[in-house]
Amino acid sequence: MIRNILTIAGSDPSGGAGIQADIKAIAANGGYAMAALTALTAQNTIGVTGVEFIRPDFVAAQITAIREDIRIDAVKIGMLGNAETVTAVAGALRGLDAPIVLDPVMVAKAGDRLLLAEAVEALRAELLPLATIITPNLPESADLLEMDHAASRSEMRAQAHALLASGCGAVYLKGGHLGGNDSPDLLVTPTAEAWFEGRRLPTRNTHGTGCTLSSALATRLAQSADLQIAASMARDYTLAAIAAADRLDVGHGHGPLHHFSDLWPPS
Repeated sequence: MIRNILTIAGSDPSGGAGIQADIKAIAANGGYAMAALTALTAQNTIGVTGVEFIRPDFVAAQITAIREDIRIDAVKIGMLGNAETVTAVAGALRGLDAPIVLDPVMVAKAGDRLLLAEAVEALRAELLPLATIITPNLPESADLLEMDHAASRSEMRAQAHALLASGCGAVYLKGGHLGGNDSPDLLVTPTAEAWFEGRRLPTRNTHGTGCTLSSALATRLAQSADLQIAASMARDYTLAAIAAADRLDVGHGHGPLHHFSDLWPPS
């Protein structure tokens, strides 16, 4: 059975992140992608020049329309932008019996803030308890915990466990912002933890990496109940998409991943 995956996120007109990256990653991992838009952005590979938030009640209406007609096998939540939208999404998802992957999108790769500071508390209070797993990077983890950026594996581990204690089901903490040549990720659940090792790939084309990983993870969770296997498959897919990113020629800044590298022959 092909699983139906709902992504709730903002639009990136350049196609590298947000809803556009989510749909590509879901499709590439064998899922049927559905989307509820939270915001329109004016952005490219260099930066974000404008954001228009969708009315929170209309964000909720999109989710409700899907729930009334279509089976939802997993949900990925990305950019929400403000506290009102966080509250609307939480209300629209309550009672849904499906894995929820929360990617707490707070700051774009170019440094632009995508979640207002006053919305962070709403995210902690209303969405973390609904999440099967959250997938922050190190700056997002620090923001959620109001702590300094983790600078070592031991600090990563401490922050992952602190996030778990905040009420989510599991934490996949991305270590790409650690210094050095390694780029380790850490999965922490109430009963286990697992490190995913890897070398940093030599490319600047990493726009949408977090969106891609979380969407692939939601799709794999819908296909398998095993969290560690789903996380491993999502990470492998994302790394392959990063490794092939330089085959694309998109923009002058942080370019997108190659979401269909396994399907498109090298030119």
